[in-house]
Amino acid sequence: MRKLRYIVPFLALSLLMGSCKIGKQYKQPELNLPDQVPGNQSPMDTATVSDIKWWELYSDSTLQTLIVEALDNNKDLLIAGKRIEEFAAGKKMAFADLFPAIGIGIEGEREHDNDGGNNPRYMNTFEGKFSFAWEVDIWGKLRWANDKAKANFLQSIEFQRGVRMGLISEVAQKYFDISAAHRELSIVKRTIVARREGVRLARLRFESGLTSETSLRQSEVELARTETLQPSLEKQIGVLENELSLLLGKYPKEYAFGAFRAADIAMDELPVGLPSQLLERRPDIRAAEQSLKAANAAVGIAFTSMFPSLKLTGSGGGESSDLSTFLKSPYWVIGGGLFGPVFNMGKNRANWKKSEIQYEQEVLSYQKTVLTAFKEVNNALLTYNKNKEIVEKRRKLAQAAQSYLELANLQYINGIISYIDVLDAQRGMLDAEIGLSNALRDSNLALVYLYKALGGGWN
Repeated sequence: MRKLRYIVPFLALSLLMGSCKIGKQYKQPELNLPDQVPGNQSPMDTATVSDIKWWELYSDSTLQTLIVEALDNNKDLLIAGKRIEEFAAGKKMAFADLFPAIGIGIEGEREHDNDGGNNPRYMNTFEGKFSFAWEVDIWGKLRWANDKAKANFLQSIEFQRGVRMGLISEVAQKYFDISAAHRELSIVKRTIVARREGVRLARLRFESGLTSETSLRQSEVELARTETLQPSLEKQIGVLENELSLLLGKYPKEYAFGAFRAADIAMDELPVGLPSQLLERRPDIRAAEQSLKAANAAVGIAFTSMFPSLKLTGSGGGESSDLSTFLKSPYWVIGGGLFGPVFNMGKNRANWKKSEIQYEQEVLSYQKTVLTAFKEVNNALLTYNKNKEIVEKRRKLAQAAQSYLELANLQYINGIISYIDVLDAQRGMLDAEIGLSNALRDSNLALVYLYKALGGGWN
């Protein structure tokens, strides 16, 4: 008990010394954010796009089914989930290093020797003990390591959120691409039917002596040219379906796709919100900041590694040559020591300098991530707003092409114009219909990209 009086104050002093944590605490770098998101044409608002859930934006039931299946089975998302589990275990390990490691052991040993060949002797040893080892965190090195592990863990969570948000956008993109390809294929098939009818009429008029053979051959060429579009579109649809199968975690052709008929996304605009809200919503920005925090903690680890470390060890138990007196033979040992670098040609200082340079790189990387995010939002807003204009103009063009084709057919039947004028009107109609189909697809995709760029659906 007398010696215990010295041990308790010693441990208390160690704990007190462990309360010190030297090094620079993390501070978010200066970003000089603009007053409002560039490219936002609507008045500045505080609404947040994160309030709009992905199933509210993508109201198409077929698309919702595809997204849910992708969220359940996509391999990249499952891998990201496992990374979270990995870094969670690392965080627990770093936290455990702050506390003593305690162990127990039971041993029994029988030793035999025979000195000179005529003196056999047996010796028994029985021991039961517990031990502990503890590195007292005097300068905060272990706490810096714990901070780094925590930042890595949170970064893995943000990474998974980014994968999830990107996956939702990719599935929607593939869905609208496949839908547009099917719509274009339908236009081509309908045009092929019209071209065949045109060939039939041209042949009848040629055989009746009403037109020259040139008109017949022109109609056959136009039919053949249009027919070449069908296999190209069917190939494009097959490739897109295979890519969508991968997103769903399925083998190609394992999932039965239909001829999707996606409706336009029923939303006029998305609330852009304040620039600061973009930092809170975008998982890539949040992940970049956690990486910056981990780099800052690494600087703290390198800096505190230049100072001596205090390590305490101890063991105690019972040891006897006779099992019956085992409990009557107690012992204990406690010790401690300071261990620190004396001379290593400046290696530790160089490591500290290296970690500071790596932190500075992470600062620049974080700032670049923020700049990239604002660029993507600006591009997405510009594309979305301009695509709405393009759709209206393409719709007017399709209506005009339809009127021109109807007039050309009527004038050709009455012998006012040649068949080449009809073919020209048919080509214009085909181009206008395909152009409108692509514009509708691009309009949907523009809203998908804008929703993703604004960080929608991350939570």
